[in-house]
Amino acid sequence: MSQNKPSETLTVDLGERSYDILIGPDQLAGLGEYLRQSVPLQRVAVISDETVYGLYGAAIEAALSDFTTHMIIRPAGEAQKSMGNLEEILESLFRAGFDRSDLLIAFGGGVIGDLGGFAAAIYKRGMPFIQVPTTLLSQVDSSVGGKTAINNKFGKNLVGAFYQPQAVMTDTDLLSSLPLRELKAGYAEVLKYGLLGDAAFFDELDAGLGAEILALKPQALSRAIYVSCKTKAKIVAQDEREGGVRALLNLGHTFGHALELEAGYDGDLIHGEAVSVGMEMAFHFAAAEGICSQSEADRVSAHLRATHMPRIADITHLLKNPEGLLQHMGQDKKNEGGHLTLILPRAIGETYIEKRADRAAVLGFLTQLWDNAA
Repeated sequence: MSQNKPSETLTVDLGERSYDILIGPDQLAGLGEYLRQSVPLQRVAVISDETVYGLYGAAIEAALSDFTTHMIIRPAGEAQKSMGNLEEILESLFRAGFDRSDLLIAFGGGVIGDLGGFAAAIYKRGMPFIQVPTTLLSQVDSSVGGKTAINNKFGKNLVGAFYQPQAVMTDTDLLSSLPLRELKAGYAEVLKYGLLGDAAFFDELDAGLGAEILALKPQALSRAIYVSCKTKAKIVAQDEREGGVRALLNLGHTFGHALELEAGYDGDLIHGEAVSVGMEMAFHFAAAEGICSQSEADRVSAHLRATHMPRIADITHLLKNPEGLLQHMGQDKKNEGGHLTLILPRAIGETYIEKRADRAAVLGFLTQLWDNAA
């Protein structure tokens, strides 16, 4: 790009599947120029949701004015990640006559990225796609790494594929319209990178960077996005398909996904909120088991409280069925051989993969949480 040069570019190094993450302001306006320079094509399908399209539909259509575009606009929300909605998207592509030389753009938050990426992965056995994430959560996490999926009645993201995008265009200007609730959901994933393997970054967040991110300070946002994407890109390059170290990126997610399933994907608990609570649960479970110190778990809780992030105390209504939560956790994709896998901390910035978590201990922990809340 000429006038819309990104402030930062990172590369996800996956050999022939490598791609760039372009981070900075005004990326959306430069999308058309980027495509003309890097992707030989004429037709583009854009998958978005009603909220994002209402805010930025005119902007993306203007950016793609040199191409024949096909807009697929879905309702917003996690409920869109279903087999029925996926089928409707595929049928729309078929009716419009798209082929494997055309491009799909996922323009939205994590839901649209997951749904659009999975559609691209399976449409005629794979068509190229680009992520244009519009939420903090999707910019720092879900748009990077090639995980695409939908949900079903057994749990979250259980039907999907690893399918890498051609590029990720991260426009920091798009965050200015983000509601505080969605901003906090994204901050949970930023915080995750400090907690799982970068104690110094957590110290930065705890010393005030976290509050600046939540106040939408541009420099703080750019710092958060760059560090998060750099960390994730490094891990994905080592383990593209989550056979090893990549599982660490799921800190808090096994507890969190169980809470999401218990909530029913009805908007009562969105993904980043569940991750925030799930990380607090992971630290306090580890402390109860003597894996990390209670002071470390308490420091995590104190940071969540100071930044007004979702905590265990905020979701006690979802804890009333400990056996059900444990059953939900048993559906997690990381589980192997009937054993429960958890990502657990030894300290802030040091986590490991526990492939044989004690189910009785987890049930006891969940039961104690409910007893304390009741």
